[in-house]
Amino acid sequence: MTAIANAALLLGLGVSAWGPWNACQAAALRFCDRPAALSAGQQDTLFRFGAIVKEALDVSGQGVALIARSGLDLSRFGMRYSHAGFSLRASPNSPWSVRQLYYACDEQKPRIYDQGLAGFLLGSDAPDIGYLSVVFLPAEAAIELERAALDDRQALQLLGVAYSANAYPFSLRYQNCNQWVIELLAAAWGQLGNAAPPRAGAQGWPAEQGYVPSVVDVGYRPLMWAGAFIPLLNNDDHPAEDLARNTYRVSMPASIEAFVQAHVPGATRIEFCHNGRQVVVRQGWGLIPEGCRPEAQDSAIALD
Repeated sequence: MTAIANAALLLGLGVSAWGPWNACQAAALRFCDRPAALSAGQQDTLFRFGAIVKEALDVSGQGVALIARSGLDLSRFGMRYSHAGFSLRASPNSPWSVRQLYYACDEQKPRIYDQGLAGFLLGSDAPDIGYLSVVFLPAEAAIELERAALDDRQALQLLGVAYSANAYPFSLRYQNCNQWVIELLAAAWGQLGNAAPPRAGAQGWPAEQGYVPSVVDVGYRPLMWAGAFIPLLNNDDHPAEDLARNTYRVSMPASIEAFVQAHVPGATRIEFCHNGRQVVVRQGWGLIPEGCRPEAQDSAIALD
């Protein structure tokens, strides 16, 4: 059972815990448990961190940004970010709210949700250290994406009926939070027209453009059986050859960012992190070192 629990923890790529503030989170056998309460100091750090991020969004001159945060610890797989969405200046919820897919535990179905930036940042398993990635786009691509992301009808057309945390990116059977993001990018940029069903075209276009999903190497064969015991993990949409290698191909923030970097010349990226003492800001596609340690090219803002 320990191995199965570890599988749920390591493969939980898109489950909310008692509401959308913890979208794309899962932990062992408690997919929909309440998140741990934050101390006053942790909340203060996250709100101050959010204010720094919001200021950068405000001065960007952009209307939309692809945004991703750390949440579930996927470092075993070499992954920092677990959950992505679209931060929208003109969000009907509040400026720079994040439009995202989350799994509504009470309804047992996926939903599209607009969440304030502060709430988005609270959805982390490690409140004492956190990372946030923001990708800005050149004008034409940004306008097309903003239009698509704000279009409620289009956002809902691309919402899958069935949720799976480890959904295969080229199957219509399931969907997870990050898969909805790449499909909406396709709807914005792929000139899909009236493709029916919409998700089929939204999966085909990234594949034609060279989209490469993230590879999750489970390594230990019994962990591949977790779907038989853990809700929201499934194998029946994955190619047999992947399962034979104990791997899953899954849409993750890293694979989505790599696609945008390759496909959209002029796209830029800012990474932010906090460790309770300071916020570090880096311009560019390289990652800030683990531990939120600044290097020569980074900016550091003291929090104490």
